[in-house]
Amino acid sequence: MTLHHLTRATLATTLIASFSHAALAETPADVQVPDGNTIALETVGVGAITYMCETKDDGNMGWVFKGPHAALNASDGSQVGSYYGPPATWEALDGSKITGTQLATAANGDGNIPLQLVEANPAEGEGAMMGVSYIQRLNTHGGVAPDVACDMDHDGATAVVTYQADYIFWTAE
Repeated sequence: MTLHHLTRATLATTLIASFSHAALAETPADVQVPDGNTIALETVGVGAITYMCETKDDGNMGWVFKGPHAALNASDGSQVGSYYGPPATWEALDGSKITGTQLATAANGDGNIPLQLVEANPAEGEGAMMGVSYIQRLNTHGGVAPDVACDMDHDGATAVVTYQADYIFWTAE
């Protein structure tokens, strides 16, 4: 069984992201990029997160995060890369890609995955991801585990939940 929450069309029409430096100023302290870094690339990730109903580490049944898959789009809507995992990987269309280590998250309201600050690992390949030091996930919409039954009767069920978020890529000055 696969559940789909929100359609991509609904998400695209209701959640048009705008790049806003004012939004960066309102970013919670926990997910602020350290001084000495500058914005290299701003994208809007539009995609889905997969969850599976299974027994969690604590022995209870629940929706377990399995991974994201999203297009990374420029402000004009053209695709410039992809985001997928695990492990969390940001890949530019030129083939360069990065993974990273989550440093912090901050809540962003009911129904939205948290804001996030990630420290980037060195890039693989030459291209747009070279020199990226941090990735911020801001302006999140959707993406949380579904609010539907996850019990032994649903063991193994998957849920694909759409989401949108701004991914800001930073480089050291």
